[in-house]
Amino acid sequence: MERITLGLDDHGTVPVPRARAGAAYDGGPETIPAARHFATDFLRRLRTEHGVPVAPRAVDTVRLVVSELVTNVCKYAPGPCLIDLELVGDTVEITVWDRESVLPIARAAEPGRVGQHGLEIVLALCEGFDVRREPVGKRIKVRVSLNAPDSAV
Repeated sequence: MERITLGLDDHGTVPVPRARAGAAYDGGPETIPAARHFATDFLRRLRTEHGVPVAPRAVDTVRLVVSELVTNVCKYAPGPCLIDLELVGDTVEITVWDRESVLPIARAAEPGRVGQHGLEIVLALCEGFDVRREPVGKRIKVRVSLNAPDSAV
């Protein structure tokens, strides 16, 4: 489900695009590439069909963040998951829901550790990070700037 509309900025004065798209996945092996494709297509449509400026670096960042979050769902919360993408000003909010109520814990950086760096990566790339328990499972919401310069990451 996707809808793109024109709304007002936080001050209620300037028209800005508002967009939202959601997808549901079963958590199987095709979930991770499908979620990356979903995010890429959402950003492409914002740029080409609606004239929203999206930096190439932002596309790469959103793809990586979606990939890491969904990989964690597939590894630690097997089963269905939902992804919601929402354009908010010059950022995209990425929300991932799964049915596991255990909250993720960011581990201290350990260069010698193999694997389990996904949440570190997400925290390093995002402007905001929020985790909440829901009646069933949890939601993780992050924000990524759409106009980050290529040298920012």
